[in-house]
Amino acid sequence: MRKCRPTTISAPMAFVLAIVFSIRSAAQTPGPVPVPANLTVADAEAIALKNHPQVSIARLLTLAQGQVTREVRSAELPTVAGNLTAVGAHDGGRVTAGLLNNPVLYTRAAGGVTVSQLITDFGRTRNLIASAGLREKAEQAGEIATEADIRLAVDQAFYRALAAQAVVNVAKKTVAFRQDTANLIGSLADAKLKSTLDRSFADVNLNQAQLLLLDAQSAQDAAVANLITMMGYERQQNLVLEDPKGKLEAPTQDLESLTALAMRSRPDLTALDDQLQSAEKFRKAEHDLWRPSISALGAAGGAPIRADQITSSWYGAAGVNLNVPVFNGGLYSARAKEADYRANAANERVRDLRNRIARDVRVTWLSAQSAYQRIDVTARLLTQANEALDLAQTRYKLGLSSIVELSQAELAQTSAEIGNTNARYDYQQSLAAIRYQTGQ
Repeated sequence: MRKCRPTTISAPMAFVLAIVFSIRSAAQTPGPVPVPANLTVADAEAIALKNHPQVSIARLLTLAQGQVTREVRSAELPTVAGNLTAVGAHDGGRVTAGLLNNPVLYTRAAGGVTVSQLITDFGRTRNLIASAGLREKAEQAGEIATEADIRLAVDQAFYRALAAQAVVNVAKKTVAFRQDTANLIGSLADAKLKSTLDRSFADVNLNQAQLLLLDAQSAQDAAVANLITMMGYERQQNLVLEDPKGKLEAPTQDLESLTALAMRSRPDLTALDDQLQSAEKFRKAEHDLWRPSISALGAAGGAPIRADQITSSWYGAAGVNLNVPVFNGGLYSARAKEADYRANAANERVRDLRNRIARDVRVTWLSAQSAYQRIDVTARLLTQANEALDLAQTRYKLGLSSIVELSQAELAQTSAEIGNTNARYDYQQSLAAIRYQTGQ
């Protein structure tokens, strides 16, 4: 007999194989979706829908409910079981206690097949299958609703991060501007042209601007961290947010059309409607418990080893059974009542959600209208604040006003610029909320 030699692999070949296996493993194990160089709000939404665990949870629950539908449908299909039985018995003895009948016992070793098939239960199983299928549809609509929730949260986090980034830029410009003002007033104070009180006011304004910058940077870090989490990342990511340009338009659709669109398109309302229909089907199925069921049963096999009393080496039988419920202590009545109450509760949940959708669409639409108007008002306010600051600087340099007037003008200009910056992003968040509320 030949002996097999062990196969040896040279070091270069082993190195090549290791590279090949590592490449294949990397290809088979998908990593997190990379962040684009310039992240747009659409990119953030797409990444979140791929990475966020809530989306995966909703998808897995939908798949699980699909298996429940298969489980319920299996009641309509035949059941086949193979049996192998070996019994050592006191031949001729009978089981006489605990049963109405007294089957005889014989020593044997046999094998066979049993087949059972439901013929009809007069609609109960069909209603159960329909109920499970509607629950699966509800899970699918719930998955879409989860994606909509994630998309809205990402949009809001993205625009908050952009707003925080813009406020940081405003704070940096404010610090630079007030630093120049403080340097100028300090030089004038050293030349005895301005008082030390003016220098103190300028230093106070500069310190306030520096505190504003620190707070703005902290808020930006928190907003970016929230956006990273909503995108489904565990670790810190370097994000370069792309600000959507273009003129913002006012909402064109009226409140009634938006409400009607929401009632047609909201996936969470679709999910509740499917749950209501499922509850109605289950209610019918529970009331059908009192109906009879008809099933067929067949068995066949052989007993090569058997007691002498078993005269045939094979067996076979087929039959039909009619099961008619008569009394079970009120179980079926209680189950039917429970199904009625749950179906009624599902109907009330649908009605409650429709009321809340109508309210939320109305509130969101009004907020969007107000946010759009704020853009124009804050822009005019910023223009006026810039003019007032220029005038206050000129008056202060000419000695026609005090440092208090200049400080107030600086504070008003900073507040107006931050307000104008936030107004644009607040309106974009309102538009995202309208899209969410109307199921778009």
